[in-house]
Amino acid sequence: MTAGADAAARVLRGRTVSFRDDPRVVGPDQAMQSHEDGAVVVSQQGRILWHGAFTDLPREHAEAPCERYGREVILPGLIDAHVHFPQHRMLAAPAHDLLEWLERFAFPEEARYAAEDHAAAAAERFLDKLVSHGTTSALVFSSVHGMAADCLFRAAQRRGLCLMTGATMMDRNAPDAVTQDAEASARESAELIASWHEVERLRYALTVRFAVTSSEEQLRLAGELLADHPGCLLHTHLSESAAEIEAVQRLFPWSKDYTDVYERFGLVGESSVFAHGIHLSERECQALHDADSMVVHSPTSNTFLGSGLFDIEHVGAARRPVRVGIATDIGGGTSYSLLQTLAEAYKIARLKGCSFNAFDGFYLATLGNARGLRLDGEIGTLDAGRWADVVVLDPQATPVLAARQELSESLEDMLFALMMLGDDRAVRAVYVRGERVAGRDLGEG
Repeated sequence: MTAGADAAARVLRGRTVSFRDDPRVVGPDQAMQSHEDGAVVVSQQGRILWHGAFTDLPREHAEAPCERYGREVILPGLIDAHVHFPQHRMLAAPAHDLLEWLERFAFPEEARYAAEDHAAAAAERFLDKLVSHGTTSALVFSSVHGMAADCLFRAAQRRGLCLMTGATMMDRNAPDAVTQDAEASARESAELIASWHEVERLRYALTVRFAVTSSEEQLRLAGELLADHPGCLLHTHLSESAAEIEAVQRLFPWSKDYTDVYERFGLVGESSVFAHGIHLSERECQALHDADSMVVHSPTSNTFLGSGLFDIEHVGAARRPVRVGIATDIGGGTSYSLLQTLAEAYKIARLKGCSFNAFDGFYLATLGNARGLRLDGEIGTLDAGRWADVVVLDPQATPVLAARQELSESLEDMLFALMMLGDDRAVRAVYVRGERVAGRDLGEG
């Protein structure tokens, strides 16, 4: 596609921030593109035509309607790399640990998604919550019921969202209401792939809950499906809690470690996305690096459930860096806001003696997640040709933020305050494919 072939529908003017690369690797100056008075030109087809300083706006776009955001921050739409649709109302459900939490809350709640009317209504509420918090793309766990994934795909398609999901595969160690025979699960996944994969902005994610709830036969079938459909993602959990790791060792006594279980069945590759990865060994990190897989940091979930503290410098070590993403992990996570999620990631990094600044955080929530999900050609930046999924954040959205921003002396200071103190109240506007879908009323600029 040639971006310049489209006519401009509107210009978004404000302080623009977008990333070209990982600031932890190349440094912020090389990684980031920012304009204090910037502009993003959106085409009638919902793509970005141009991004740069407003003073350099190409003449052919000068007459396009301009939506002015002053010193508010225009960013690529935020991307959530791991979130659970059937758990959207389960925030702050207490339990001793992950496994008890699954048994007491998650599995009973997910059983409700056998009813189509429940799943269809929940899909609308779930997507409303994502978008209102500035999230325009997500990799989503559904339930074991194929119909529930179908409902979510349909709801996302109507909204024009970029969304990846699939029916969850579980055939043991969970209640009957949320398990399914391995072959039946594989057939249903294949049918959903045929119906939804690469339809408009949707992609299918083969979704293995975790090794504890899948037999070797189910893992084998999932690996065969992934091999047959290499454009799909593989979405699962890995090394979240000590008790979970012990259970995996009991169930798969032949394995070297948790990651080795997935390796054995062809589930570790460049399209594999592993949530958590808190307790990974050096061998596992090397294997994930070699496969170019992504590990998704889910900080509010990890602290809430007491699962452990993610070590971003261990996982991303320069000698064998593993791709790292960021996620809310609703409903183990405690906020739909990726801003609050980044705040918790910062605190965890400090507790682990790691560095983590605002540029690191906003990179992960935009281009970093897009790269890990193999979507950086479509989303994650304000570059021409990308979908015009955009979030506008107000650095002074609350009295606390406004007072704090009086002390900000740089872009990093301002973004750091947004990251640490912001939430959905800071979301001024959300655009999907260039159309405004959420946020406060437009100002006059």
